[in-house]
Amino acid sequence: MLTTATVNRVVGAALEEDAPWGDLTSTTLLPADATATADLVAREAGVFSGGEVFAAAFRLTDTALDVDVHVGDGDDFAAGDVLASVSGSARSVLTAERVALNFTQRMSGIATLTAAYVAAIDGTGARIADTRKTTPGLRAFERHAVESGGGRNHRYSLSDAVMAKDNHLAVLKRSGRDLATALREALSRLPHTTHVVVEVDRLDQIEAVLDGGAHTVLLDNFSLDDLREGVALIGDRATVEASGGVNLDTVGDIARTGVDVISVGALTHSARALDLGLDLRID
Repeated sequence: MLTTATVNRVVGAALEEDAPWGDLTSTTLLPADATATADLVAREAGVFSGGEVFAAAFRLTDTALDVDVHVGDGDDFAAGDVLASVSGSARSVLTAERVALNFTQRMSGIATLTAAYVAAIDGTGARIADTRKTTPGLRAFERHAVESGGGRNHRYSLSDAVMAKDNHLAVLKRSGRDLATALREALSRLPHTTHVVVEVDRLDQIEAVLDGGAHTVLLDNFSLDDLREGVALIGDRATVEASGGVNLDTVGDIARTGVDVISVGALTHSARALDLGLDLRID
């Protein structure tokens, strides 16, 4: 969830990074009483995300600036659409411009890519989810952008759920621990609300995971045939998640195997920033 406190903290740090001792150009070249209005204009079509973040960049720079966001997070827009406007001190508008654009372009790019994945699996019953492959420090923003595009969020952090991946299983095996027994022991110590996910890369691992009581079985880099077999083996005993080898060309076929969730790291680690511009109108 994107909270005001998180927005203020992250955007404030970005503004401090960009102008640690003020905006030298604007304060030395521009008259203190100069005013301007700037429009956030889409250079290409997409899905919007980051309205609150965009506004915060200007509000934290100068509380007297007037910011009006014209679209909501998750709204589609076309090239040429005016998405937001800001007016007031020209110095302040130009000081916050780059930070506001950086966040909004990044978040809208993620939302737009996510929407493409969601559209590609329409009608299958599967859902698209993100992963922890986010930019350090920007997870809340990037996860919000995934939601703006119609995707779902996976566990937010290492503290939110048990998720045993290949390296965890390798350590267990090396230490001589039986996976099913280790899972049952872990579940006995965990709160009943804690979700347990186990990643497997072979069909013959599935039964032990189910025997241990995992709530979700993550089928990693499975072929389509093996995904279908895995779905049949698991049935209604656990949620079935697919991951690995997922792109816009493959996600539809993966969804049609019957999996419940498809997690896609590319939503956040490979999304292209959308082309948005801040066009200034001098008052």
